[in-house]
Amino acid sequence: MIPGLFEDLIQMDLFGYITFRMAMAGLTAFVLAIWWGGRTIHWLKSKRVVEDLSATDLQPRPDIAAHKGKEGTPTMGGSFLVGAFLASTLLWARLDNIHVILGLFLVAGFAAVGFVDDWRKLTIPQSKGITAASKMLGLSIVTLAVLAAWLYYVHTTERESMLSLYFPVVKDWQIPFGAWGVVGLGLFVIVQYVWIVGTSNAANITDGLDGLCVGCMLISGLALSVFCYVAGRYDWASYLHLPHVPDASEMAILGGALCGGCMGFLWFNSHPAQVFMGDSGSLPIGGLLAWMALVAKQELVLPLIGFVFYAEIGSSFLQRCYFKVTGGKRLFTCAPIHHGLERHGGIFREAPETWHENKIVIRAWIVCAVCAIAGLGLLKVR
Repeated sequence: MIPGLFEDLIQMDLFGYITFRMAMAGLTAFVLAIWWGGRTIHWLKSKRVVEDLSATDLQPRPDIAAHKGKEGTPTMGGSFLVGAFLASTLLWARLDNIHVILGLFLVAGFAAVGFVDDWRKLTIPQSKGITAASKMLGLSIVTLAVLAAWLYYVHTTERESMLSLYFPVVKDWQIPFGAWGVVGLGLFVIVQYVWIVGTSNAANITDGLDGLCVGCMLISGLALSVFCYVAGRYDWASYLHLPHVPDASEMAILGGALCGGCMGFLWFNSHPAQVFMGDSGSLPIGGLLAWMALVAKQELVLPLIGFVFYAEIGSSFLQRCYFKVTGGKRLFTCAPIHHGLERHGGIFREAPETWHENKIVIRAWIVCAVCAIAGLGLLKVR
């Protein structure tokens, strides 16, 4: 067995406790994010890797004066967030755990796709980054590789129950993809692919205001860490009538590292932001959130725990569909939702006063926290 690096170097029983290593992973990721953050921001500024609002705005903005101060702010800050997460996980998580290995591969792969997109947009004049098709191709390759490895692991360990989709609230309802042969495996891959890539893009769309995405990710990541820990404990899972997933508790280490990295990034991303996340950060942490839900078999609870992310991407999707169907009419004042509140003060119609950026972000955190608590409440409902 290959334990985490600290556990290998320091043979102490304390390092065998998941709760201790989860806390230490969070602290380590936070310290590393703080340490690397200032240096990264300085380097990004020196290389002129900064946000250019005039190059990215696709429509007139009534609130442009409020955002004018953001122009010139370094972006690609997600690189030090992901770096802190990866380093902390390598230090504290068990590296012989398939859930951990695939989670690290997913994060690194999505971060690479996001980095290439950010780098092209910010270093090549008039470039809009890689095309949407190229970005989706990159995300798809990484996701399908992870799911293929997952299916191989399930097949070799004969754990078909891990391919089922479990419904919340009712303890006996599930969709047993594993019992449906090749058709079931295909459906499982399609469902999980949509979940992972969709959540990744949802986080990317939510990353539009200072602290909005990373603050909500911190809350949702903490809630899913609890689900992963419980799913890996046979005694707790049995008592709560939850699906038991062997070794899933180790994913709580990744959850701790995610939360710590998010806190460190929020130190610099809080209003007024010193750095923006960019695709290199939002894509991988969104994908990790979906992966944690998959491992804990809480895919159908994820939309509740990550309600803000799904509301953001859902509003953008509905706006686009409504616009095409009605020949140019808009369902919302602006999509995603946070821009509608910021620019028009309302979602469905303009209000006399617009919402300040800080009010939108803090209220989004509150909504996210309430939904996360409600999601955790489902632990006992079954």
